[in-house]
Formats: sequence, structure tokens, C-alpha cells
Amino acid sequence: MSSRNPANPATPSARIGFVLSSEQFPVTQLVEFAVRAEDAGFDMVWTSDHFHPWQDNEGHASFAWATLAAVGQRTRRILLGTGVTCPSYRYRPPIVAEAFATLGLLTPGRVFLGVGAGEALNEVPTGGGWGDYAERSARLAEAVTLIRRLWTGEWVDHQGTYYPVQHARLYDVPTPPVPIYIAASGPKSMRLAGQHGDGLISDAERATNPDLRRDFAEAARAAGKHPDAMPILAEHMVVVGDTAAAARYANLWRFMPHAWDRYVADPDPVDIQRRAERDIPLDQVYGKWPVSTDPRVHIQGLRKLIDGGVTHIFVHSPQPDQHKVIEFYGREVLPHVRHGSPAGERLPLDPGLLADRPPEASAHPS
Repeated sequence: MSSRNPANPATPSARIGFVLSSEQFPVTQLVEFAVRAEDAGFDMVWTSDHFHPWQDNEGHASFAWATLAAVGQRTRRILLGTGVTCPSYRYRPPIVAEAFATLGLLTPGRVFLGVGAGEALNEVPTGGGWGDYAERSARLAEAVTLIRRLWTGEWVDHQGTYYPVQHARLYDVPTPPVPIYIAASGPKSMRLAGQHGDGLISDAERATNPDLRRDFAEAARAAGKHPDAMPILAEHMVVVGDTAAAARYANLWRFMPHAWDRYVADPDPVDIQRRAERDIPLDQVYGKWPVSTDPRVHIQGLRKLIDGGVTHIFVHSPQPDQHKVIEFYGREVLPHVRHGSPAGERLPLDPGLLADRPPEASAHPS
């Protein structure tokens, strides 16, 4: 897989972003983190779109679209979007279409919409409903199609399986439309993302998995697209610290190794936390994250993803001192990834720094 983005060969091989975790921090801090990230040299941010956090001890869940609007007004150049919005239960597709059209007009050329099939902890408590994966994926595909039709600015009548829309029009739409990236982590969702998405969102391991990427690419080609030109977005968990610190911070994200096979249908963050603490050892959570104060470990982690074909990498640190992570990456990591070492040579990749760890947790649906 090529690390170059053929759609824009003049740009660096990958853009590096920062995750604004609405589950872990209040909205006022998220906006400040975004400003700091832009100043440090990050290219983009995404924020999670939750009604509840995954676990009760994470402690926060603010409205992502308002966060993005505030970030857009406080920043100048960074891309911004959701990782990810479920457009098909608690939100209806026309409302998502209107919201992101408006964001696209407020910050032209800087907004993306990340979408996924949803989690019960967000959809059930709000009365949005829930279904099995077959229903959730069908809803997602129909929602994406409807959102795109509304973004034409034309009158839309739609009698789909899930979303009847009668003579609807969005009067204010951006040109070009906001790109839609679809979250996936298993073969079925990879094919859905390739068929219906403008790009892919996944976790760091699955985004570079050859078999899953083949599923994505084959579906994209069948839909008349060029998969090598489609953005590949990956969430990349990191800790700037030692393993003791990683164990402390990982307790807030204990669900991650089994989010989609055990907890996706559980609507209660208190129950998810209880079950995850009972069932998942902490080292299984952080075992494959780059955990170090040595910049080389973090540089190598990013380069591994770039070499695996990821075009947009979102650094996500669970540690409470987000400013430390942002400044460390801005000073010690990003310049080397983009421009090489000071001597113009790549720092050597030590396989022992990153190999033979448990599979990285997925934050996206299978």
C-alpha cells in the first residue's frame, strides 16, 4: 500500500491530527486543546460525537457539533470533523445534513463528516432506537445517500426503507460538499465504507490490515472510485510517559479491546465500565500503544502507519495533561515525521519498540 496520497501529490505523505475526546474533557478545554494543537503544527482535529461516554468514569459528553463550530471560529487552518457521528438513530439524516452544511459554510474547505453505525449507549437513552448490525448498516447507507442528495440544494423526496422525506430542501449548502468518511473495522463495514464513503475511518491496526483494506478497495472500485486516492483515517492511541502512567490512563478506556463484540449493544456506561473492569486486563488495553517519553518511539509509530498507507493519522492520548502531549508532539515528533531527522536521515525503526504487543483496540464498528 502506498503512503502517498495520489489525489494531492504535492502534499506531505500524511496529515497528523489530534483527537478532542469529548468523553474525557469538558467542552471549554476541548476548544483550547484544538487551538494549542493548531499552534503546535497539527493539521486537523476530530471530536467524538457522544450522548454518553463509553464508561461512567470518563465523566463527560458534550455536543460535538457545537464544539466544532467553536473550534472553527478559534482556529485558522486545521481540518475538523467528527470521529464519528451516527446519522441514523438519535439524529435523522436531514438534520445531520443541515448541521454539517452549516459547519462547511462557517469554515469553508475545513470540515469533514465522519459517520458510523452507532453505539447503544448513545442511541437507546435518547429514544433513537437500536437494531442489529444488518439494520444499522442499512440505515447508515441510506442516511449517507440521503445526506448527499440534500447537499445538492435541490428539492428532495425520498421514500426509503427507514427515512421518508417529503419535499425537503437545504437552502444553504457549501461547494464543494463536505466529504463523508465512514468508520469500519470488519469486512462488512469495510465494504460499506468503500461503496458509500469518500474515505475510511478505522483504528491504527485495522487501517493497515491488508485483508480489510482489500475489502475496502474492492468495494470502492466496484462503485467506480479510485481507492488509492481515497483518504484513510486512523485513530492512534499514545502515551507520553511510562507503562505505569499508561496503566492509570488506560483505566478510562478499558472497554476498547472489546467495544464491538461485547459492549456496542449495552446502553449503560456504568454497566460497560463494570464489565470491562471485570473482564479486561489493563495491559491488554495499552499493550500496543506507543508508550514512552522517547520521541523515536512516537516517530516510529507514525511512520509505521504512513508506510501502511494511512493518509490522516489522529493522535489520541488518554492522559490528563493534554498540553504536554500536544507540545511534545509539536516539538519532538511532527518535524521529524514531515521533514526527516535534522541530518536528513530517517531515524532507524527498531522493531522491538512496536512489535509483539496485543492487538490495538478498535474505536469503530465491525
